[in-house]
Amino acid sequence: MTGLGALVRLALRRDRLLLAVWVVGLVGITLSTASTVGELYGTVESRQQLGATAGSNPAFLAMLGPLYDASTTGGVVAWRWGVFGGLLVGLMAMFLVTRHTRAEEEAGRLELIGSTVVARHAPLAAAVVVALLAAAVIGLLVALGLVGLGEPVGGSFALGLAFASVGWVFTGVGAVAAQVSESTRTANSIAGAALGLAYLLRAVGDAAGDEGPTWLTWLSPLGWLELTRAFAGDRFWVLLLPVALLGVLLAVASVLVTRRDHGGGLLPARLGPARAPASLGSAFGLAWRLQRGTLIGWTLSLFVLGAVYGSVARGVEQMLEANPALERIIAQMGGTGAIVDVYLASIIGIIALFSAIYVVQSTLRLRGEESAFRAEPVLATPVSRFAWVGSHVLFATVGTAVVLAAAGAGAGLVHGARVGDVGGQVARLVGAALAHVPAVWVVAGLAFALFALAPKLSSASWAVIVVFLVLGQLGPLLRLDQWAMDLSPFTHIPKVPGAELTATPLVWLTVVAAALVAVGFAGFRRRDVGR
Repeated sequence: MTGLGALVRLALRRDRLLLAVWVVGLVGITLSTASTVGELYGTVESRQQLGATAGSNPAFLAMLGPLYDASTTGGVVAWRWGVFGGLLVGLMAMFLVTRHTRAEEEAGRLELIGSTVVARHAPLAAAVVVALLAAAVIGLLVALGLVGLGEPVGGSFALGLAFASVGWVFTGVGAVAAQVSESTRTANSIAGAALGLAYLLRAVGDAAGDEGPTWLTWLSPLGWLELTRAFAGDRFWVLLLPVALLGVLLAVASVLVTRRDHGGGLLPARLGPARAPASLGSAFGLAWRLQRGTLIGWTLSLFVLGAVYGSVARGVEQMLEANPALERIIAQMGGTGAIVDVYLASIIGIIALFSAIYVVQSTLRLRGEESAFRAEPVLATPVSRFAWVGSHVLFATVGTAVVLAAAGAGAGLVHGARVGDVGGQVARLVGAALAHVPAVWVVAGLAFALFALAPKLSSASWAVIVVFLVLGQLGPLLRLDQWAMDLSPFTHIPKVPGAELTATPLVWLTVVAAALVAVGFAGFRRRDVGR
C-alpha cells in the first residue's frame, strides 16, 4: 500500500467541495425531515393513524417500505426518507470510487501516478477509503443530529449506520465495476444497474404480502437498511450482512486489479468488423451506435419498474376499507378511484425522475467522447459541430419519450389486467407518463448547457437531479415555500391521471428546454473542443 496516504489526501483535496455538498445535503435533508415530521405528527395518535392508513399498504410498501413503528418520530423518518436516503448515499459512494479509479485511468493520469513509487493496489484502496469515510461521516452526523433532536440513541445510530452501510456496499460494487469495464461510463452503468436491482428487489419483496416472495427484501442492501428496524427494535446484527458483502466485493476487486492490464478492463473491448456498416457514415448513425445500449437498457428497466408499481395500485383501496372517514372524504372528491389515480400519479412522477438519470447519462455521452479524444477525429471530417452534438441531443430527447412510454405501458398492462381494462389503462398511463416529457427535457437542456458552456462542471447535472428529487418528494413535508418547489420543472406537471391535463405548463417547459438547448448550441460553437 505504498503511497496510500498521499493518494487519500489528494482525493480529499480534489473532492473537498463535492464531499461537503454530499455530506451537508444528505445530513441536512434527514434532520430537516425529522424536525418537520415532529411538527406534523406531534402526537402518538396522529402517527398511529398514519401507520394504519399508509404504513402497511402494498402501494406505499413498494414506494417507501414498511412503517415498523409509527409511535415515534424517528420511526416515521426512517420510513419516509430511509429508502431514498440510502439510495443517494449509494450513488455518492459509487461515483466516488469510479471517479478516482476508472476515470483517472481512462484520462491517463493514473498511469503517471503509477510510474512513481505507488503500489498497484494503492489507487483503488485510496478511492475505497474516501468513499467509506464519506458514508461513515454521513451516518455519524445523522445519528448525532437525531440524538440532538431528542430521538432515542439506539434508533438514531441504527438509522445512521444503516445509511452508511448502503454506501459501504456500493463502494465495493463500484470497485468491482471499475475493474470490469474500460470506460467510466460503463462502470457507472454496471454499478447503477446493481443499485436499481437492489431497489427493485426491495420494492417487490416489501409489497409481496405474507404469501408472496418477501425473502427478496433480504437480497437487497436497501432491504437491509429497512430490516435494521431503526426505532423499532434496532436490529444491529443485520448490519453484519453489508459488512460481509463489502469484504467479499473488496477481495474480488483487489484480485481483479492485478489480473488485467493497466488501462484495460477485465472484459476487453470487442474488435469491430473490418468494414463499417453504411449506417456509421453519418453523425446520426454514430450516435445511434453509441446510444442504443443505454436506451434499450433503460426502456426495459422502466417497463419492469412500471409493471411492479402497477401491480400494487389496487392495494391503495385497502386504505379506504381500514379508514371509513377517509373513504367519505375520497368519495366527496370523486369516488374510490380517485385515490388510485393519486397513487399512480405519484409513482409516475418518481419514474419520471428516474428517467432524468437516463437523459443526463445520454447527454453527457458528449463529454465522454470529448474527454476520450474521440470527438476531434469526427469533427475533422465534414461532420459539423451542429450535426455531432445535435444527433446526441436528439437521442436524449426522443429517448425520454421512449423510456417514459415504456414505464406507462408496463404500469398500464399490469394494472389494467387486474381491473379488467388493459386497453384503457395502457392509454391513460402512457399518456400520463408522456406528460412528464417536457420536465425531463428541461433537465436535458440544463445538462447540455453545462456541457457546452462549462464542460468541467458538466457532472453537476447529477446534482440537479438530486435537488429536483428532494424538492418533489420532501418539499411539501419540509414546508418549503412554493417558489422553492417551483424551481423543479416536475412541480409544474399536472398530476395525471386524475387531474385535468392542461397544455400551458407543458408548453412553457418545452420553451425553457428549447432555450437551454439553443444556449448550448451557441456555447459549443464558440468554445474549443477538448477544453
